[in-house]
Amino acid sequence: MSSETLTIGVLPLGRPTFDVPFAEEMLSGMWRDLEASGHTLVGAPTLLMDAAAAEAAMADIKVQMPDRILILQVTFTDAVMTCRIADSFEQPLAIWAVPEPRLGGRLRLNAFCGLNLASHALSLRGRLFSWRYAAPGEGPLDTLFGATPMVHPMQPAESDADPAAGTALLDQLKSKSIARIGEHPDGFDTCAYKPDRLQALTGLTVRGFDLSDLFDRAHAAPSKAADELRQAADQMVSGLDQVDQPELDRSLRLKLALDGIKAEGGFDAFAIRCWPETFTEYGGAVCGPVAMMGEARTPCACEADVYGAATQLLLQAASGAPVFLADLVDIDVSDNSAVVWHCGQAPLSMADPDAVKEATIHTNRKMPLLFEFPLKPGPVTFVRLSQAQGVQSLILARGEMLKRDKAFTGTSGVVRFERPAHEVLAGVINSGLEHHMALAYGDHVAALESFAVAAGLPVIHL
Repeated sequence: MSSETLTIGVLPLGRPTFDVPFAEEMLSGMWRDLEASGHTLVGAPTLLMDAAAAEAAMADIKVQMPDRILILQVTFTDAVMTCRIADSFEQPLAIWAVPEPRLGGRLRLNAFCGLNLASHALSLRGRLFSWRYAAPGEGPLDTLFGATPMVHPMQPAESDADPAAGTALLDQLKSKSIARIGEHPDGFDTCAYKPDRLQALTGLTVRGFDLSDLFDRAHAAPSKAADELRQAADQMVSGLDQVDQPELDRSLRLKLALDGIKAEGGFDAFAIRCWPETFTEYGGAVCGPVAMMGEARTPCACEADVYGAATQLLLQAASGAPVFLADLVDIDVSDNSAVVWHCGQAPLSMADPDAVKEATIHTNRKMPLLFEFPLKPGPVTFVRLSQAQGVQSLILARGEMLKRDKAFTGTSGVVRFERPAHEVLAGVINSGLEHHMALAYGDHVAALESFAVAAGLPVIHL
């Protein structure tokens, strides 16, 4: 316990689309730890699951004039409320996020991704904060309440790579284009971009479409083409008959719509606002179609992440192989491993050959089509064209995908990074890195370092 007794304003953030009973269990454990710290707590051990509840809690805390503000990242949330809290309080800020067990089921909390989004958004605002990623009962809380926030900019690595190979990669990008369908969700600063800035860096061009255009094209797709795609999908994964068939048809039609947009515009990649409207307005998931597009070397980025799509094109050019844009959803220091995951959209060639590739539904929205399998073992390269802290850079990491059972539903893999897990954990949060990273099998770091030199980008190694 700190020698100084502080008044801590506590704001527990959550979202009702996750496992609320489990989140409340975690919150109870976090609150017990906070009470045991000896500090005075202002607030209540109640999940704040909408803006009105959070604003009311903030108002109650403000009149108590706390010494510190602590956000409890109990489940995933976007960064809207985190930024509102940061803007409303001048006091030192801290965030505590909790891990969850890798049991092969749904991501019940996905709190690490919330911490990741928060760190990026706060880095863009120049707001330093302390943080902790640990379960209740795991060690002291001193790091949350130090006088000096812990997050500092990471230092770029020096690179003496030959720019020749990188120039060739840069030239490849200059001839390519991305279709952006819809806008990125609120609170996903990780997916924001400025077209002129991206074009100046890579030469890539971007054209925008409304989501309604995608949906209209999907509804209008010929039934024969949808039936043929259904037959093809039946050869890719098992269990298509076990999901809702009208929803499956709508999902597969999104693939036909993307194919049509690609053919008409000559696009090389997509950045798609994949939720909530594909579920709430259209009635089918785009995840399975995205996996098919990626396998066919037309990578797609979720949440209209244009820099994510650009990163995929870069890594695909460097590797000559399909790529997967994944969330980093857990880092276990004790196991020296991490989990990369996305709902169900990894290219099928990345599946562990000993596992069954299955059709499934979205864990939160309960609609098909998603693919489910663990990623195959082997060396992998991670990369991100990043805008963390407002500075364009290239984030790189090597790793080894381990032969493990699936950690969570959807497509996921357990990876051991080249550097120790605790260093990767600190690097991701301290750098304010975006929550999407592209991965491909093989070691492509040298080619990507060469690209960074040719493009004039600083390199940060995780």
